[in-house]
Amino acid sequence: MARIAGVDIPKQKRGVIALTYIFGIGKSRAQRILNSAGVDESIKVSDWDDDQIGKIREQVGNFTIEGELRSEVQINIKRLMDIGCYRGIRHRSGLPLRGQRTKNNSRTRKGRRKTVANKKKVTK
Repeated sequence: MARIAGVDIPKQKRGVIALTYIFGIGKSRAQRILNSAGVDESIKVSDWDDDQIGKIREQVGNFTIEGELRSEVQINIKRLMDIGCYRGIRHRSGLPLRGQRTKNNSRTRKGRRKTVANKKKVTK
């Protein structure tokens, strides 16, 4: 396996798809990286030589990826929560924050259903 930015990318896949295994690199960014490095997109990772891997590593180094990007995202979320804006409050309470309805859906954010017990009046 080729190791780029601390991530083992699979050898059997094409270069464009293999680079998307790195957090922060999608398909379009992977295409841009390979074009600027001068590597054909359709070549599999196992067929890359050391010069090509070096050029790709150099191009990937220009972007914020992996741990640095994850921490940046977490800092942004924490900032929203600290200033108490709507999105921060939704993050804090674990609800969807981009306008989705929550009556029937949003199980991914809310978690498993919690049953609410009926309180019956006790009559004597």
